[in-house]
Amino acid sequence: MKFSENWLRTFVNPPLATRELADVLSLSGLDVEQVDADGDDWVLTTKPTPNRGDCLSLIGVAREVAAVTGAPLIQPETKNVRVTATDRLTVTLDAPQACPRYCGRLVKGVNAGAASPEWMTSRLARSGIRPISALVDITNYVMLELGQPLHAFDAAKLSGGIRVRQAKAGEKLTLLNGMEPALTPAFLVIADDAKAVALAGIMGGLDTSVSDATRDVFLESAFFSPEAIAGKARLLNFSSDSSYRFERGVDFAGTLAALERATQLVTEICGGSVGPVTEAKTTLPSRDPVRLRLARVERLLGIKLDGIQAGDILRRLRFEFAPAGGEFRVTPPSYRFDIAIEEDLVEELARIHGYDRIPATMPVAPATMLPAPESRRDIASLRGLLVARDYQEVVTYSFVDAAWESDFAGNAAPVALANPIASQMSVMRSTLAGGLVNCLVHNVSRKQSRARLFEVGRCFMPLSSNDYKQPVRIGGLSYGDARHEQWGIKGRPGDFYDIKGDVEALLAPLPVVFRALDHTALHPGKAAAIEVGGVAVGWIGELHPRWQRKYDLPLPPVLFELEYEAIARRGLPVYKETSKFPLVRRDIAAEVEEGVTYQDVLAALLQGRPPIVTEIGLFDIYRGTGVEKGKKSLAFMVLLQDTRKTLTDAEVESAVSQLRRILQQQFNAKLR
Repeated sequence: MKFSENWLRTFVNPPLATRELADVLSLSGLDVEQVDADGDDWVLTTKPTPNRGDCLSLIGVAREVAAVTGAPLIQPETKNVRVTATDRLTVTLDAPQACPRYCGRLVKGVNAGAASPEWMTSRLARSGIRPISALVDITNYVMLELGQPLHAFDAAKLSGGIRVRQAKAGEKLTLLNGMEPALTPAFLVIADDAKAVALAGIMGGLDTSVSDATRDVFLESAFFSPEAIAGKARLLNFSSDSSYRFERGVDFAGTLAALERATQLVTEICGGSVGPVTEAKTTLPSRDPVRLRLARVERLLGIKLDGIQAGDILRRLRFEFAPAGGEFRVTPPSYRFDIAIEEDLVEELARIHGYDRIPATMPVAPATMLPAPESRRDIASLRGLLVARDYQEVVTYSFVDAAWESDFAGNAAPVALANPIASQMSVMRSTLAGGLVNCLVHNVSRKQSRARLFEVGRCFMPLSSNDYKQPVRIGGLSYGDARHEQWGIKGRPGDFYDIKGDVEALLAPLPVVFRALDHTALHPGKAAAIEVGGVAVGWIGELHPRWQRKYDLPLPPVLFELEYEAIARRGLPVYKETSKFPLVRRDIAAEVEEGVTYQDVLAALLQGRPPIVTEIGLFDIYRGTGVEKGKKSLAFMVLLQDTRKTLTDAEVESAVSQLRRILQQQFNAKLR
């Protein structure tokens, strides 16, 4: 908002230089962007925050200056104009919630061609408004002065009375700027008995606009609720001074005063006979008292204000209040739409008291060490393990493309955002895979041939219509060579088993089992579910070839994803005696059906092993000459040891025989 300093000083005149006045306005949150000289005057350009619609007028800015400086406020003189005619137009409110108050009056026999006075045109010009004609200049002047947008209709072009209603679907209206928007019932219009004549709170219609030939004028001053006007001008791809004010909130108690002020200026400049005011009014917005506790003020601001100081500030702000002990019941004025809760009042006290008068004090709080149970691993330790294994952490958006959810999670109904920030970020992720692959694509397109990435973040799945599951997950991706290129090691592409080793290291000492998995994002036969204690905690696998082609990746990356809560708990270390006696190793080779998995065989051996068997591990798988077609040979290493004595050959052979019987009985194995 632009205005001249001389005009402002007709309402409040503190003993301040122009630059000091600009500093006062900045302290009030009006952010003076520019101060320019204009002849014998200064022009100040302010940018109030959206919550301060009351400061979009000279009287509003003057109230702020008076509150901060203590200078007396000079209220504009608004005299009730003597009524000299009886003609009036009827006003009907068909949309009372959108327009709870509408005032209007006829002024007949005006000289619309009269010249606007120089003091008015100069103030308008310095405020960035081009003078047009006396009637239009008057409505703009009162809007800048009091903050109430007005409109002047040529009464001869109106058919019957005024009706405030919602627009009809497809209704036509040519605005003053020449636009012909296609109206819908979402828009509020001012209409006569025949048609819509203005877009309420935004812009008047061209067909009923005033001109130099106008003789009878109908002046409109109304209050339109911010909810009814907000965003409507943007739907039409333009803005107006009226919509800018109405969508932020206009003083609904000053509607009639603004009409009287405009009528006064019309009769002084253009003459005419004044008719009575026609007012239609329903329930206006309530100004409910807000509780203000001095103890709360001290807690939030860190300074102690007594009742006298707080009352003085509230009085300077022109708030009505009733003190009661250590608190106040404060009723905000009709022009302050931004005062709704106690914190709003605390902010006002801080602003007027002066931010520079609030001392900077260091916070005092106990620094208590929180317990860190050894049975639970925190996120930081898991991050450290991955970083130590050559992974680099990335952070991606939780908002993702719906196509990613379909590709990487098979999720046809992800959690959709009501107001996405971009079309490709329209849903909430249920897997970290999409963000990791997108990050990889970004790096590969910039000639990066190797990447090892991980992310820790929340995923989102619906539990019901208004409740969501939000687990923390750990996702990882490996692409390119298993190791950095160097002279001492021959390069080779990383594969499933490299990343499987990383996952096992991450989960150690938990007992991890990998089982074949069919996953929409992963290559068939190169994917596995990760289980801990018989419970699935994640998955691992190579990216499916179709997604590799779709995302233009020369090599297939290997991905994994784990549920943090499922792997956070771990058993405490337990002391185990170290044997002084030698280990004994025996190897067992068994021929089994191709469909028998190593994991099932190992689980059976571990479950049925004798106490002296300390470790069983697979060291070879053979298919070929000497093995029947459709079968494979599994070779296991068996380590045996006793903590009390050296094992005898008989004890060793008995234990190995017990393992062989398990293979024969449970898997019909042929021992080799």
